[in-house]
Amino acid sequence: MAFLADALSRVKPSATIAVTQKARELKAQGREIISLSVGEPDFDTPDNIKAAAVDAIRRGETKYGPVAGILPLREAIVKKFKRENGLDYAPSQCIVGAGGKQILFNALMASLNPGDEVIVSAPYWVSYPEIVALCGGTAVIVETQAEQSYKLLPEALEQAITSRTKWAILNSPSNPSGAAYSETELKALTDVLLRHPQVWILTDDIYEHLVYGDFVYKTPAQVEPALYDRTLTMNGVSKAYAMTGWRIGYAGGPEKLIKAMDLIQGQQTSGACSIAQWAAVEALNGPQDFIAESRKIFEIRRDLVVSMLNQAKHLSAHCPEGAFYVYPSCAQAIGRTSAGGRIINSDVDFVTALLEEQGVAVVQGSAFGMGPNFRVSYATSNEALEKACAKIQDFCASLR
Repeated sequence: MAFLADALSRVKPSATIAVTQKARELKAQGREIISLSVGEPDFDTPDNIKAAAVDAIRRGETKYGPVAGILPLREAIVKKFKRENGLDYAPSQCIVGAGGKQILFNALMASLNPGDEVIVSAPYWVSYPEIVALCGGTAVIVETQAEQSYKLLPEALEQAITSRTKWAILNSPSNPSGAAYSETELKALTDVLLRHPQVWILTDDIYEHLVYGDFVYKTPAQVEPALYDRTLTMNGVSKAYAMTGWRIGYAGGPEKLIKAMDLIQGQQTSGACSIAQWAAVEALNGPQDFIAESRKIFEIRRDLVVSMLNQAKHLSAHCPEGAFYVYPSCAQAIGRTSAGGRIINSDVDFVTALLEEQGVAVVQGSAFGMGPNFRVSYATSNEALEKACAKIQDFCASLR
């Protein structure tokens, strides 16, 4: 009898973590490595948020809290949803987890049965299909195209829905492509979902505040209120407020689903870190200047990276509407040979040779369900980005 659970055979290790670890190992050997593989803002958490955490410690806010989250944070979440998304939730319809990943996991664990299907558009965040598999469901992958700006089209969504479909996961702006859906594009998708009452919508809005130019952000339940009763709107403080390590995600949704997620979390981790929750209260209720300031910096970085990648031989990069990723195609590099003698037969070969020969760490697109591409995170300094993109240009120019 095998000791480990069969479910583990359905799950792959995180490619982003694997690339980051290999980059660390090369750096430990004395190599100069520029990592563009991590989806984490390089800014420090704002001082007012850190001060709120210190104040919470001094007040003795160090005990167990409610599984669903402390009431002041759930009230702050209610205000956030109303203020920024026009959505009305009660505190009992909101839940706090140890990061957005736990929110996703608990929602799917609370709702999926064997044979249930979850629609995921590719390229996708690496954890979506893996969490679906761990929760006993089947991920139905719907590929998008660069010509469609890597966005799910309504006819493709319609075709993917079956009697077994329980969820459709929407992520805007997207990790890894940075694609964001306009109100019109979202309405076309919600019109499809209205016709299929068995399908719930899990919308991952974690990059909501990182949209550029004149793009106006909307979330599905805001665009189509008729879907309110079967939509889980998920968000968190990690990307908008540079609080990745604080591990606070949250969601608003139908009370029956939130109660089921609370039940699971009560037997899993209980409530999220009390100090991090008080810091998140300040993040949501306090001054919001940091968001606009960081957004301007990210937009400059996006333009820099897209421009330099499109100047590289054999690459083609779409300009994304949001997040802090660019997802260039390296299709024209396939079949060529690097200066170090590596034959580029896939995007895995491309990113491996780029790391070994130029010391630049990126993540292969096949890890996100679609290649040959690679993901560049521009959540680092302009200086590092310029140097890394110049190395990518050199690498591509050397391909024969």
